[in-house]
Amino acid sequence: MAHLRLTRRGLEPGEEQEMALWDMDGELAGRIDRVAFRSEVLAGNPLGDPADRPLYVYLPPGYDDEPERRYPAVYVIQGYTGEVRMWFNRSPYRTPYPVAADALFAEGSAPPCLVVLVDAWTAYGGSQFVDSPGTGRYHTYLCDEVVPYVDQNYRTLTGPAHRGIAGKSSGGFGAMITPMLRPDLFGGLATHAGDGLYELCYIPEFGKSVRHLRDYDGDIMKWWDDFRSRTAFTKDGDETLLMMLGVSACFSARDDGTPVLPFDPRTGVLRPDEWQRWLDWDPVRIVPRYAEALRGLRAIWIDAGTKDQWYLDLAAEAFRDALAGIGVTDVRFELFDATHTAIDYRYPMSLRFLAERLAP
Repeated sequence: MAHLRLTRRGLEPGEEQEMALWDMDGELAGRIDRVAFRSEVLAGNPLGDPADRPLYVYLPPGYDDEPERRYPAVYVIQGYTGEVRMWFNRSPYRTPYPVAADALFAEGSAPPCLVVLVDAWTAYGGSQFVDSPGTGRYHTYLCDEVVPYVDQNYRTLTGPAHRGIAGKSSGGFGAMITPMLRPDLFGGLATHAGDGLYELCYIPEFGKSVRHLRDYDGDIMKWWDDFRSRTAFTKDGDETLLMMLGVSACFSARDDGTPVLPFDPRTGVLRPDEWQRWLDWDPVRIVPRYAEALRGLRAIWIDAGTKDQWYLDLAAEAFRDALAGIGVTDVRFELFDATHTAIDYRYPMSLRFLAERLAP
């Protein structure tokens, strides 16, 4: 029976411990290691979030039988309020992502690769996979800690041509920007409804936030204190305000870590300096800045639902057009009939695409 295997990393130097944690319903053709990963760069982060993080490494069928073979790796990152163990959740009539990924390789419909599930949760619900004084050094954690650990402990092909990253929503944003910032590490990306075109995906939320903040005298930290004092998501506006607070902590925090909203919390008027800091992360806008890195990618997948509530289908089109503007036209692009939710069935499609493009 396939099982998760626990490995302790960084807790006692040189010590490893294995145990069967969880038997999946049915057998996996491959296997999954669960690493108890201690991050040095997340220690002492501004929110007091754990430096010990779960890291799941899926190993394809045959990995243990061919000790000389090396494999591409695809890193999978979660959307906002996503937590890494949610990948294993079961929903009616849906297959959990690890099981669906395993089926690809068991059937031989995709070249084998490692799939690495990375945790970047924060108390605010997410990190956007960037380094920020408001949340912590999550970009560094991913690129300079997790990637080297996987390469040192598993038989990966270590060049960027054989390493990809994929995600949805905020994870899709992270999948877009990470290869731009680190072309020395990542040679392929897949973004499902990734955050972009900020004037459409974010500005409509600003007005909603102002209305919700009337109950808190325009002070989002008063809302935060209230949110933490009760059952989460039991008041109108909780989802919107959590996103506003969390993304502000990622994109427009002061040096002391204080999140600053990109709009006046009483009127909704944009604060130009803070809003510009958000725009400086908009994947659509920053494509020309990272043209060389993007031209070097071996694989780009972009998709979104045509009824996406945050207009991320339009962001997908705008990102594709921005890529074409720098001469990158070898892009797998698709819009399909869906909202922002229940598009998890698309993930194995992009995994197959990345596995094919990143294979040696």
